Amino acid sequence: MDVSHILDSLNDAQREAVTLPRSSSLILAGAGSGKTRVLTHRIAWLIQTESISPYSILAVTFTNKAAAEMRGRIEALLETPLRGMWVGTFHGIAHRLLRSHYQEAKLPQNFQIMDGDDQLRLVKRVTQMLGLDEKKWPARQAMWFINSQKDEGLRPQHIEDYGDLYLKTQLSVYRAYEEACDRGGMVDFAELLLRAHELWLNNPVLLKHYQERFAALLVDEFQDTNTIQYAWLRILAGEQDNLMVVGDDDQSIYGWRGARIENIQRFTSDFPNSTTIKLEQNYRSTGTILKAANHLIDNNAGRLGKDLWTKDGDGELISIYAGYNEIDEARYISERAKQWVADGNRHSEAAVLYRSNAQSRVLEEAMLRAGLPYRIYGGQRFFERAEIRNALGYVRLISHRDADAAFERVVNVPPRGIGDRTLEEIRLRSRTEGIPLWRAAGQLSTDQGVTGRTRNAIKGFIAVVDAMDEETENADLESLVETVIEKSGLIPYYEKERGERGQARLENLAELISAARTFNPDEDLSFDSETTDGAPMSLLDEFLSHASLEAGEGQGDPNQDCIQLMTMHSAKGLEFPVVFLAGMEEGLFPHSMSLEEPGRLEEERRLCYVGVTRAMRQLYFTHAESRRLHGTDSYNQLSRFVSEIPEELLQEVRVQNTVSHRHGISSSMVPTETDIAGFTLGQRVHHAKFGDGVVLNYEGHGKQARVHVNFSEGSKWLMVSFANLQTVG
Repeated sequence: MDVSHILDSLNDAQREAVTLPRSSSLILAGAGSGKTRVLTHRIAWLIQTESISPYSILAVTFTNKAAAEMRGRIEALLETPLRGMWVGTFHGIAHRLLRSHYQEAKLPQNFQIMDGDDQLRLVKRVTQMLGLDEKKWPARQAMWFINSQKDEGLRPQHIEDYGDLYLKTQLSVYRAYEEACDRGGMVDFAELLLRAHELWLNNPVLLKHYQERFAALLVDEFQDTNTIQYAWLRILAGEQDNLMVVGDDDQSIYGWRGARIENIQRFTSDFPNSTTIKLEQNYRSTGTILKAANHLIDNNAGRLGKDLWTKDGDGELISIYAGYNEIDEARYISERAKQWVADGNRHSEAAVLYRSNAQSRVLEEAMLRAGLPYRIYGGQRFFERAEIRNALGYVRLISHRDADAAFERVVNVPPRGIGDRTLEEIRLRSRTEGIPLWRAAGQLSTDQGVTGRTRNAIKGFIAVVDAMDEETENADLESLVETVIEKSGLIPYYEKERGERGQARLENLAELISAARTFNPDEDLSFDSETTDGAPMSLLDEFLSHASLEAGEGQGDPNQDCIQLMTMHSAKGLEFPVVFLAGMEEGLFPHSMSLEEPGRLEEERRLCYVGVTRAMRQLYFTHAESRRLHGTDSYNQLSRFVSEIPEELLQEVRVQNTVSHRHGISSSMVPTETDIAGFTLGQRVHHAKFGDGVVLNYEGHGKQARVHVNFSEGSKWLMVSFANLQTVG
C-alpha cells in the first residue's frame, strides 16, 4: 500500500510518532512543532496500514474548532468523508455517550444541557430557597464551588465539611442544586464529564464494550486536562495500552481553571510501558526567538525537557523598549505597528499581548490616535466590559438622575433586594406618571401600599446614590470615579467572584480610575466638546460621552484587517509575524499574586513562554518605568522573565529610535526631549512643600500644562503655572 502521502511531509520525529506500534505513548510537542499534523497523520496511518475502522478510533481535543479542523484534515488525507467518527471535545463526546446510554446514566431521555447563565439562575433560585443572604453567599461563588468539585470528581457525599461554615454552606447549596437538576432533568457542562465517568464506574459491562470498541485513543492538548478528564481516559484505556497523548508541559497555563500539569508529568508512571517522543523542530519562529524561549522555560523545575530548534536562520534580535510611563509604552507600540503596516504588511499580522485585561485601555487609545484598526481577540473592549458599564452607570446616575438606562443597570447591582417584580412596579409608575425611573422609585419608597421590605430596599439604593453625589460635589473626575467604585459596593461584589475572572474585574475597575485621571478631552477627536446650543460640556459629561463612543465604535469588524490585541492566555495556539509583549514588569508579569501561591510563578513563566513562541519573525518586550494601573502609581522593575534571557539575544530601543545591545546598558531610557513648559523628562526639580523630585511625565499646554514629579513622599501631578518648580543642578 502506498503511504507516501502520509509520511513524505513529516520530519524524522514526526514520522516516528505517526508509525509507532499500537501502544501507549506520550508525544511531547513543542510550540510550532506540528502536533496537529502528527495526530491527523497518525489516525490516517492507523486506518490505512493497520486496517482499523475509522469508527474504532476516539480522538479528543478541547475546542469544537480544533475538532472540526482535525476531522477535515483526516478526510483530506484519506480522500473520503468520515461522518460519525468519534472526533470531538471532551464535553461533546461525553454528551454523545450520555444520549446513547441515558438509562444507565440515570438520566431522562430528553435531558437538557444548561449553559453558564442557566446554571447561575438555577443556583440563585436554590440559594433563595435555602434562605441564604445573596450578599454573603453569592450565587456565582456557589456555582464556582460546584463546578470545581465536579472537575475533581466529587459529589457532596464525598466531601467532609469538618465543621467549617463556608464548606457546610456550600455543600448544602450543592446538594439542593443536584436535587433541582434531577427534578428538572438538567445537566451542566461539568456534570457531563462527571456523569460520563460514573457511567464507566457503575457499568462494567458497558465499559468493557467501549474498551473493546475503541482500538486507539488519541488526546490533543493533554497538558490541559483536569482531574475528571484524565480519570475518564484512564478507566477507558484500561489494560488496552492504546492511549496516545499529545501535549506540552511547558504550555500548561490553565491551572487557575482546573487543569492539572501533574497529569502529563506522571503519564509515564501511570503507563509504564509507554513510549515518549519529543517534537522539537519548530516551523514557526526564528532561531533567536526559540533560543530565548528555551532559556526562559529552563528556569522551571520538574520539566519533562525539550529544546526547540529551527533549520531557518537566527533572524533579528529581540527588542526591548522602556517607556517613561504606560502612555509612552502604548505610543511606541502603536508607532511600530503603524510602521509595520507602512512597510507593506497586513494589520492582522501584528499582535499585542498583555497579562491583564486592564492594560488594554491605554493600548486601545493609542491605536485610535494612530488611526490603526484593532480588535480585542476573544474579549470585549475596555468600556464594553460589564464591570465598567456598571461603575459608569453609577457615575451617570449621579450626574443625571433622569438617566433611565443607567438606573436600570445599577438599581440591583450589587444585589439589594430590588428584583424584577419591584423594577416592573417602578417602570409602571414611571409610565403612568410620565416621570423618570428615579422619581418613580422615590414615590414608591414612601408608598404605604408597597411592602415595607420593598420600600426599604428602594430607600437603600436612593441613599447610596445621594450619598455618593454629596461626597463628590466638588471632587475632580478621578476622585469622583474612585469614590463611586468604593461606595457603590462593586468591589466586595466582584471580590466574591473567585478566580482569574473576578480578579480581572477588580483590576478593570481600578483601571477606570486611571482612565478618569488621564482623560484629556482635547485629545479625543471623536466628538465636539460643545453641546448643540454652544454651551460647553462639563468634564464629567465629556468623559461619559467618551466612554459611550468608545464602547460603541472603534473596534474593527471581525472580517476587517486589524491589529490584534489580546491577553497571553487568549494567544495560545495562535501565531503572528510580529508580536509585542507589553507590561514586562515585576508585579504585572509575573503577576504579584503568583508570588503568594506555590506553583503559580512557574505557571506565569509558562505563560510568558507561550507569549514568546507566538512570534514568528519579530518580538518586542515593552515596559514602563512608571505605570498608573489599578488606580495607583507604581515603579516596577523589569520583569525577571526578560532578565532570564541571555543579553546577546536582546537589544534596547533608545529614545531616538536607535538600538544598541543590552549588555552594559541600564534599562532606563535616556531622556532627550524637552517639554514646551521648560522641563525635561528625568530632570531634578524642587518644590517648596514637597522638596526635591524627578520629572516623570508632562501633559497639556499653556495654562493647562502640568508635570508628574516623583518626590520622596510619593508622586504628584502639579500645574506648572502654580507649582513654582525650581530646577536643581
